Amino acid sequence: MSDYMFMLESHLSPEQNKAVGMVEAAAAETGVNAFLTGGALRDMVGGFPIQDLDFTAEGDATKIAKALEKKHGVQVSLVSSARKEYSLVFPNGSRAAICIAYDARYAKPGSKPKIEPASINIDLRRRDFTINSIAISLNKGSRGLLLDPNNGLGDLERRELRANSNYTLYDDPSRILRMFRLRARLGFELAEKTQIQYQNVREAGLESKISPEAIHDELLRMAYEPNPGDLLEVLEREKLIGLFSPALAGPKLNTAGFKGLLKTRQMVPFGVDFHADNRGLFLHTLMEKLSDRERKDLIQRVGLTKEDLQPWRDLERRVKKLEATLESARLNRASLVYETLRKQPGEDVLYLFLHTGKRLVHDRIKNHLQKYLETAHEVVDKDLAPLNLEPGTPKFEQAKLDRIHAILDGRIRKPVPPPEPPPPPPPPTSAWARR
Repeated sequence: MSDYMFMLESHLSPEQNKAVGMVEAAAAETGVNAFLTGGALRDMVGGFPIQDLDFTAEGDATKIAKALEKKHGVQVSLVSSARKEYSLVFPNGSRAAICIAYDARYAKPGSKPKIEPASINIDLRRRDFTINSIAISLNKGSRGLLLDPNNGLGDLERRELRANSNYTLYDDPSRILRMFRLRARLGFELAEKTQIQYQNVREAGLESKISPEAIHDELLRMAYEPNPGDLLEVLEREKLIGLFSPALAGPKLNTAGFKGLLKTRQMVPFGVDFHADNRGLFLHTLMEKLSDRERKDLIQRVGLTKEDLQPWRDLERRVKKLEATLESARLNRASLVYETLRKQPGEDVLYLFLHTGKRLVHDRIKNHLQKYLETAHEVVDKDLAPLNLEPGTPKFEQAKLDRIHAILDGRIRKPVPPPEPPPPPPPPTSAWARR
């Protein structure tokens, strides 16, 4: 195994590792060369959490997508027929995308590109930024080989965001939105030539060429950024917020709401079993200060569909029942609160914590996020070894849950890690050294 492959597997979640393995096997089965490209490699090398799994096929990506659908039950949806791009939802919940390696030629700024199949190296060179132009081979003969034709690794080390060519932002002005999204997430500086290119694009008014589809896509991607509030503030300062809605400029931009949402998310301990769909929370916070008319204008301007809006519109209705349950005097043990909340969608728990006016409900959610989840995470399989149960079986999982409940209720003491040994004493010094 190459060092890069080991690094990748160490950074991916167990679910993501399984997804990569399935794609690798499907590529071998269909005889199509496949690569993991873009964001996952950028985040792996840069030391950031891996959010996206993007695969690129030198050849027919459809074969790999269909093989995944048939053999593993992966949900496959066609995104672009020109790029043979498919979205993939794996049975374990991991999401990914796969498309062909291609070259794109633009007749004029903001125009629809002409797509032609190409090699992986040409595909990497035509991308937006150097740090997104890295790939790792998933093929038997070259597994783990890192491809970096534009020196994205150097720019990651310098913490610099650099466009791949002098025409990157001219060809597709929507890339300026992606540029600020990446900059806000990574904290990188713009390379000097990229900054100049951006200023020239703005002077030419090319932001008006950004398609409604690109604006729609960028708004929904913001929902999954670590700190979308900061990103929206940057877009307001750059006078780009009007692309989504002029009403978001000034006091209608819910800065306080996004800070509260960020603070609440940070209460969840890293690595625990807690999953939240950020889309509904993001849209609620984004439109919380807008009037009904302004909300309708934003929805029409961005092209948000019923499916896009459903997570937001369902939130308030769902949490009313949860709030009533958490008020109940019957939840008189920590294990009962934990059991109630662990079964709820994470977004419902976070939304209710932010908006409930009832102290008891607020405190019970706070304890769940800051104490109960971490306690449950600390119960590991080896703790149940004396029971001689097969890990992964229903009996084993129930025994594990019983142990978590017992610790939460104080019937079993929480394991205390052994103290670290004291540091060794310093070596004695000679009389000569003391003089």
